[in-house]
Amino acid sequence: MSQAHAPSSEELEVFRGYAESFQALARQALPLYTDTVNTLIRDECRDRHQIEYTLDHLLDFCYDAKMLVLYKRLCRYYFPLDPEATVSYIHAYRDLWDSDSEDRESNEEAE
Repeated sequence: MSQAHAPSSEELEVFRGYAESFQALARQALPLYTDTVNTLIRDECRDRHQIEYTLDHLLDFCYDAKMLVLYKRLCRYYFPLDPEATVSYIHAYRDLWDSDSEDRESNEEAE
């Protein structure tokens, strides 16, 4: 097994640049997805395809707290329409972004 090395200052700068780019992308996407989610809810959309399409794309941005709020809001709206699908979106979020759920699962497995 190889030992991990501490990242160099150049590697940290590259990583910082990537992180800043992701945050900028989320800031640009936020108003667009806010409008989309507001419209879906306001219009009482029942089109599962349209809701799931939006959830799929929001999931990519759930590293951002404001985008996560939109994702949760749309999940809450979708739950009465399709509880099973909504639960799968909750699990998808946890699998992708929620390190706390990984910690809980690790602790449960260790017990």
